[in-house]
Amino acid sequence: AGLQASGVDVVEAHGTGTRLGDPIEAQALLATYGQGRPEQQPLWLGSLKSNIGHAQAAAGVGGVIKMVMALRAGVLPRTLHADEPSPHIDWSEGQVRLLTEARPWPRTGRPRRAGVSSFGVSGTNAHVILEQAPAFEPAPAKEPVVAPDVVPFVLSAASADALRAQAAKLRAFLGEHGELAPADVAFSLATRRTELEHRAVVLGGDRAELLTALDALAAGRPVPQVVLGGAAAHSRRPA
Repeated sequence: AGLQASGVDVVEAHGTGTRLGDPIEAQALLATYGQGRPEQQPLWLGSLKSNIGHAQAAAGVGGVIKMVMALRAGVLPRTLHADEPSPHIDWSEGQVRLLTEARPWPRTGRPRRAGVSSFGVSGTNAHVILEQAPAFEPAPAKEPVVAPDVVPFVLSAASADALRAQAAKLRAFLGEHGELAPADVAFSLATRRTELEHRAVVLGGDRAELLTALDALAAGRPVPQVVLGGAAAHSRRPA
């Protein structure tokens, strides 16, 4: 990840709670994260298991959730029932300290980071580093959109009957969703729909005109606000 061990503030340990597993995990952390750190900036170490027990297959994601919430709150949470460090671990080999009390997680000019370890059955080991998200910057205000004088609804279908059905379906949809801007609907119809053989363009200066024109197209009535194209136009020509 291109990071130094000193760039990680805390590790959420797997924490087996056994005389064999804990020393192996702690010695690995002491030999890596615990080296080259000033005494006043140790790696803080905790484990969710001492708070809620072993969540089996969900233990790893539980640790991730804990650290994401800690990043959000700016607090290193206390690990319960861990007041006395294990005597089976040589804590003098590196700068690693247990989180026996909740501590503020101060800003240091770089993103806060946490490591999360999860050890599974058959020696499947995973370690992920979580980094504080960048500060949210709201997008600049957009210029107000001016609606056009005439809005085109572009429709197409595989047959004349299907084209009329499309018009009826759109008319019903717009009747149920009065909050939709006609210009937005026109954009989606023109750019997100398949171009089929029978086509029509429904024109309107406002919502009411568009709905009236859609009713006419659905009923097969010729009106100036409906322009047929493709095979649909040919089917309207007199013999």
